[in-house]
Amino acid sequence: MSETKIALVTGANKGIGYEIATGLGALGYRVGVGARDEARRESAVEKLRAAGVDAFAVPLDVTGDQSVTDAAELVERQAGRLDVLVNNAGISGETGPGWVQDPTTLDLDVVRTVVETNVIGVIRVTNAMLPLLRRSTSPRIVNVSSAVASLTRQADPDIEIGPVMAAYASSKSFLNAVSVQYARQFAGTNILINVACPGLVATDFTSFHGPRTPEQGAATAIRLATLPDGGPTGSFFEDDGTIPW
Repeated sequence: MSETKIALVTGANKGIGYEIATGLGALGYRVGVGARDEARRESAVEKLRAAGVDAFAVPLDVTGDQSVTDAAELVERQAGRLDVLVNNAGISGETGPGWVQDPTTLDLDVVRTVVETNVIGVIRVTNAMLPLLRRSTSPRIVNVSSAVASLTRQADPDIEIGPVMAAYASSKSFLNAVSVQYARQFAGTNILINVACPGLVATDFTSFHGPRTPEQGAATAIRLATLPDGGPTGSFFEDDGTIPW
């Protein structure tokens, strides 16, 4: 089996996910580009390869059981194991004016759709990839969340945390809670799992509003994906350190 480390990044065809793939590729990782849109996926792989990254396409819809099973089988055929899984794919869900998701009028179908991608999708992908991660000598899992998931910050009236987003913010809090449960389950093993906040990044996800570039947004996830043995696990990070739950 090759000594080259293997990474899979979901939602890697654009934005922060693409830059995570780029950064890991620059560090010598072979990178699986997980994405559901075929044209964007293939275009991303071509761009990465042109930049010198050893990239391969992974058709992947995190909301589909068969798609995720097929993706795990593809990674096994391509590489035989997985060293890094970055669960980056996510959606905000429909919002009203000013990016607001008012809990008092929220369409429950919006909540279901957001949770299906942002939480259940992460569980589905992680569990499917675990047999491959367990073959690694230093497996790392990074779940991409958001500072709006912090209940501590959300509950503090003196902290500006952005608009009320009852579906999106709550889904990321749910993701954080699930990540902690994985960390507890992995205690005593060599699997490190952490949560990364990219900050407010100017991508199509934010309608290109935000002070940070995708490259800046990818930095924390890349750092957590490449932690040394004995590094932190079960924590929530941004550029400046940990974020309170």
